[in-house]
Amino acid sequence: MSDDEKFDAIIIGAGPAGTACAYVLAKNGKSVLLVERGTSAGSKNVTGGRLYTYALELVEPGLYQDAPLERKVVREQIMMLGAKGAVTMDYMDCVFGEGIPQSYSVLRAPFDEWLAGQAEAQGAMLAPGILVDELIEDSGKIVGIKAGDDEIYATVVIAADGVNSFIAQKAGLRNDIDAHSVGVGAKEIIELPEQVIEDRFNLEESEGAARVLVGCAGGVLGGGFLYTNKNSISLGVVLNPADLACQEKSIHEIVQELKMHPAIYPLIKDGTTVEYGAHLVPEVGYHAMPKSLYRDGLILVGDAAGMVVNTGTIIRGIDLAIVSGVAAARAILKNENASNIGPAYVKELEDLDLTPTMKLYANFHELMSNRRMVSVYPAMANDMMKVMFAVDGKLPERMDKAMLKVLKKHVTFGQLLADGWRGFKAI
Repeated sequence: MSDDEKFDAIIIGAGPAGTACAYVLAKNGKSVLLVERGTSAGSKNVTGGRLYTYALELVEPGLYQDAPLERKVVREQIMMLGAKGAVTMDYMDCVFGEGIPQSYSVLRAPFDEWLAGQAEAQGAMLAPGILVDELIEDSGKIVGIKAGDDEIYATVVIAADGVNSFIAQKAGLRNDIDAHSVGVGAKEIIELPEQVIEDRFNLEESEGAARVLVGCAGGVLGGGFLYTNKNSISLGVVLNPADLACQEKSIHEIVQELKMHPAIYPLIKDGTTVEYGAHLVPEVGYHAMPKSLYRDGLILVGDAAGMVVNTGTIIRGIDLAIVSGVAAARAILKNENASNIGPAYVKELEDLDLTPTMKLYANFHELMSNRRMVSVYPAMANDMMKVMFAVDGKLPERMDKAMLKVLKKHVTFGQLLADGWRGFKAI
C-alpha cells in the first residue's frame, strides 16, 4: 500500500484526549481520521466536572476563550455530611478567576462536540457512528483498523476509547478492567436560574463553585461532587463498584438520598432534572496504568491509559486527557519513523509533567479507600461541631472532655493513630 492510501493517524474516540490529538496533528498538516462510536462527539458522555484551562492552552493559546465552558471556579469547597447536618470548608480565591482562569465547570456533551468541530476546522476528518471491530496487524505492528467490512490504514493508531478500552485489550496492553481500579459514577444535571445559583452559592456573575462531598453514600467507599454551571448544577457520586455490589441500595437510590439530604436539598430546591447518567471512571491513577502505553504503531491516551488524579480534594481527568493527546501528537510530529513514536510519547508525557504528577499522587487512593474516611470521620466532625455550637441553657460540659467523648464514640486511639500514619504515607 502506498503512503497516499493511508492516514498519518487514526484516532479512536472523540473525547478530549483523541480530539486534542487530532487538532494538533491536523493543524500541523497531518492527515487524521477521528473515529467516534457515538452519533456525534460527546453524545455518549454524561460527565460533568471541571476543565483546567492550562490543558487547552497547550492545544492552542487562547482556545479556551471560544470554548463552551460554564463558570470559572473561584470557590473550592469540602462538605462532610452527617445524618442531619454538614461541616463545610469553603476556600474562596479571586486569583483563580483572574487573567486566564485556573479552571471552569464544564458539561462534556457540548464541550466535546465543540472541540471535535475545532479539530475538523483544522483539517481532521470526523467519522461518527463508526464501531471499530479489530486492529490490523502486520508483522507485530499495528497498521490500521477494521470497522465492519472496511479496512483503514494509518502510520499510527491512537486509542482514546475510554476507561474500558476495547482497543487496549485487543492490543494486549491491558486486561479486562478490575472492579477495584474503577469507580461507577452517577450524575444528575439539575436546571436552575443563573441568579438562583449565584445567590445560593454566594457567587458573582460567571463565578462558580466546586464542592467535594464526603460521607454521602451511606458508608459505601467513594464520594460525591457538586459543580455549579451557568444555569444548572452537576450533582453526583463516584462509588467503588465492588463495595456497592455488597450493599442493598442501588447507586440511583444513593443519589436520590443525597438530593434529599438537609444540607443538599436547599441548594437544588425547585430545580428540574434534565439529564441523568451513569458510567465507569478510572479511580486508582498511576498504579492502575498499563505497564506499557504503546505498541509499535499504537498509543494509549486519556482514560484508555488510566490517566486520572484523585486527591480527595481535586479530581483531574479531562485536563490529563487533553495533555496526553497533545503529547501523542507531538511525538508523532517529531518522529517520521513510526517505531520511535511510542518511546517519544512516553518522553513527552514526562516533559509535560503528566507522568510525574501521577507519580506524585500515586498513593492517594489508599487514603480514600479507608472506610472510616467516608463514614466515621464525617460523622465525628459533625458531632464535634455540634458540641461547639449547641446551646440549651444548661451548664456545658468542659470542651476538652466533650471532644474526647465524641472521639471515643467514633474511633479508638489506635484506629486514629493508624489512620493518621496511613494518611501520612499516602501523601
